Parts: sequence; structure tokens; C-alpha cells
Amino acid sequence: MESIGGKIREKISELHDEFEKGFDERRAKFQYTVHQGRVEFEHSIAIRHRLLRMRVGHFLAQSKLSYIFTAPFIYSLIIPIALTDLFVTVYQNVCFRTYRVPLVKRSEYVVRDRKYLEYLNAIQKLNCMYCEYSNGVIAYAREVASRTEQFWCPIKHARKLKDAHDRYYDFIEYGDSEDLPTKMEDQREKCRACEVPCGK
Repeated sequence: MESIGGKIREKISELHDEFEKGFDERRAKFQYTVHQGRVEFEHSIAIRHRLLRMRVGHFLAQSKLSYIFTAPFIYSLIIPIALTDLFVTVYQNVCFRTYRVPLVKRSEYVVRDRKYLEYLNAIQKLNCMYCEYSNGVIAYAREVASRTEQFWCPIKHARKLKDAHDRYYDFIEYGDSEDLPTKMEDQREKCRACEVPCGK
């Protein structure tokens, strides 16, 4: 009998697949293709994009002073984010190989393709590249952390979580102390088999 957690994960996966189906339609509508990670627009569209690009001087003149003032605070986070990226990568390469847990594919989380948008000026591109890197690293770290949790402490919380990761729904129930070692080992085997879709 399929668990409630399994049914929830299956429904989430179905909704995700439904959302992804729109990719081909969007590529056709906005006339671009992706080759080995590089995005290419139709020639006429690329020219149109360059014409729409706002000059940096005009962009800065239109920006609120409060936005300019807070920029150093935003960009200062690049240091801990880059360190997180480094430490998480080293961690999973050492520990996951030891535990025989599949490595998280960083490239599936840290996606940097906004630099190909010619209608963005240099500052807009820099902002976009910063955001996609930061959010990608956080998503990458979260997936590494979720596999770690499934391996070492796959127990649900007593309180409701705001945004639980995919593996959480199949964790051991809070307060369920019966045959815990067997249930823990079962979770480890699921983690090693990457039973929940990895890198999604």
C-alpha cells in the first residue's frame, strides 16, 4: 500500500511535470533554442532585444537612491554564498561518497543563462547573474541537506513546516518509536537509491 507521503510526492511530481511542459511552447513563442547550456535567439529577435536595452546612465538616473544605497548590503552576501557553494561541494564529495549516496548535480540547480538576454544592460545582467547564482546555490545546498537529513535523521516534526523538501513527506512519523533502527536503515537505502527524484 502506497504511503500518504508517497502520494503527496507523486502529486507534486505531476504538477511539476505539467509546469515543465510549457517550456517548448515558450521557446517557440520567444524564438530561442538551447544548445549545450547556451541560449540563442533568432537573429531578428536578438537585434530587437539590443534596441530595447536601456542605457546604463538612463537606468541609474531612473533608479531610486534607496536601491543604490542598499546594493552593497545585497552584494556583500556573495562571500557567504560562495563559501557555502564551496563547502557544500567539498562536503558532499567526501561524505556522500563515503555513505554511497548519489551526489547532487550542482549544474541542475545553479543555472546561469540570463547573461544571454541582450535587452538587459550591464547592471541588470549583473543583478540577474547574482540572483540566479545565489538562489541556485541555496537550492543546491538544500538538496544536499535533504539527503543528509534522510540519511541521518529522517523523522518528521511535531509542528507543521512551511515548505518541506520532497523527501520529508516519507520520513518516519514523529513519536513513532517502534522498530526505529529498521526504519532508519530503510530510509538510508531509499536515500542511496535516490528513490525520491533527484536533481529535479
